[in-house]
Amino acid sequence: MKTVIKRFDELTAKELYEIIRARTEVFVVEQNCPYQELDGLDVYSTHLYFAENGVIAAYMRIVPAGKRFQEVSFGRIFTAMPYRGTGLGAKLLEEGIKTAEKIYGKLPIRIGAQKYACGFYERFGFAIDSDEYDEDGIVHIEMIRK
Repeated sequence: MKTVIKRFDELTAKELYEIIRARTEVFVVEQNCPYQELDGLDVYSTHLYFAENGVIAAYMRIVPAGKRFQEVSFGRIFTAMPYRGTGLGAKLLEEGIKTAEKIYGKLPIRIGAQKYACGFYERFGFAIDSDEYDEDGIVHIEMIRK
């Protein structure tokens, strides 16, 4: 499994295509949720993913403070279906925290999590920090890691 960590301007066209394809597969097709995938945040973000034979197995983006939330934030986090249940999601989140701290220091990290995943994020020190809200037809909740 290959680990890739790149700023937007370091991504190749093929890498960016694969990221958008994989995110659309999970969030639009699998979750049956039409939403605006290209939200303008990718260009500011650091992209972290694990790939196997050119296929993205797990992905997240690290968004600088002040772009989506006041704090540094994680977004578009997923593990592709064939890799779920293997511990890859936990490895991704650990690597994301480590990478965010390397880039920005030990600052709070905020996420807008799908509610069903709260227990997963709590294992990594995230705590609920908002009421539930609807985002694109899916119940979300903000969580913060201080």
